[in-house]
Amino acid sequence: MNDSKNPYGDEADEWDEPDEGYETEEEANAAAAAEAAALSKKDAQPQLHEGVRLQKVMASAGVASRRASEDMITSGRVRVNGEVVRELGRRVDPDNDEIAVDNVAVQLDTTRIYIVLNKPVGVVSSLMDEHGRPDLREFTNQFEERLFNVGRLDSETSGLLILTNDGDLAHVLAHPSFGVMKTYIAKVHGRVTPQTIAALTTGVDLEDGFIAADKARLLENQGGGNFSLVEVTLHSGRNRIVRRMLKEVGHPVVDLVRRSFGPIMLGSQRIGTMRDLTKDELGQLLTLSRASKAREKADSERAAGAAGQSDARG
Repeated sequence: MNDSKNPYGDEADEWDEPDEGYETEEEANAAAAAEAAALSKKDAQPQLHEGVRLQKVMASAGVASRRASEDMITSGRVRVNGEVVRELGRRVDPDNDEIAVDNVAVQLDTTRIYIVLNKPVGVVSSLMDEHGRPDLREFTNQFEERLFNVGRLDSETSGLLILTNDGDLAHVLAHPSFGVMKTYIAKVHGRVTPQTIAALTTGVDLEDGFIAADKARLLENQGGGNFSLVEVTLHSGRNRIVRRMLKEVGHPVVDLVRRSFGPIMLGSQRIGTMRDLTKDELGQLLTLSRASKAREKADSERAAGAAGQSDARG
């Protein structure tokens, strides 16, 4: 798996320093005194004295050393459940509280795994294909943890597929109601015109309903006009949707590759290889997930409030 630069800054590379990141006993004592002072000044609620110290949780999550985490906290870079925290004495529940640094979400559960697979053509997006075709076990069996795929790619389509054991994140990424964008590059028969691109974004009627691409553009025409490369971006999760849309506008697909999934890009990753999400990519995905769940909760509460008002009037 590839290592990556930590988005929280170079100081995060120090998280495994001995003695919690303090070079001298005086520094450790000073930090403890500052924490005690913060607690004595704050008229804290009882739950603030429960849980684990915020800087310790951040260090355990690999954000930074405890000392560097304390600097982040006191400088106002850390949020707990959406609120800026500056007190070193703040305690959190790693199982329930949400932490963000510089407005980027932090994963506190170190048992979670996030893998980017460049799925080859001929592999079924299933963990056990009932017809005996090559499936994702070729890749998931390399891990002790049980991983599952986020969404699907048909067997003839290659490209970016996320494997994880994080069910909450998978739900947000895969469900079209959350609007996570996916980008595909298709090689199609024939010369694609600007009118064809406009038809894709205006929308077409398929057997299972109307569908419009969120974005579409012509990349190039090839082979004297016999083939074209088209980029299509959409949030729909309907089966074989890109292939069906392009066939509907008169350009059947020859080859199809998914190049991005939300903020995750396939880049130059070779077909059939896997890599870990970078911390930056994971932070973006978690931030997207939390924002989407917050919107869903707000929409649900508004709907419940409207229903209550309607009942009251009735």
